[in-house]
Amino acid sequence: MADLCDGQDNLVVAFYIGRRNNKTLNVVVKTLLNARANNIYTDKLGNYQYLIPKKIHITKKYGTNGIERKNLSIRTHLRRFGRRTICFSKSMRITIAILKIYFWN
Repeated sequence: MADLCDGQDNLVVAFYIGRRNNKTLNVVVKTLLNARANNIYTDKLGNYQYLIPKKIHITKKYGTNGIERKNLSIRTHLRRFGRRTICFSKSMRITIAILKIYFWN
């Protein structure tokens, strides 16, 4: 799952669920570029260098702390993201619906 956070308010403005491959990353990067993001902070996964323009791509040590903290909070609050729980969702439609309720309630 990829979240797109507003840097000032730390609000989730969009999310996308998928594997960490070029298809998923491309959707997330296009969303950020269409939103005219000033900077895009990522870890040092090699795929990003081909998808994000160099002048706005930043890979500093603590650049992804905020989004990783948000992901941990989601996994803690929503038990359906814990793979070994009875609440785990196999349905993508239900998972997306739950995330919409969680973020925009």
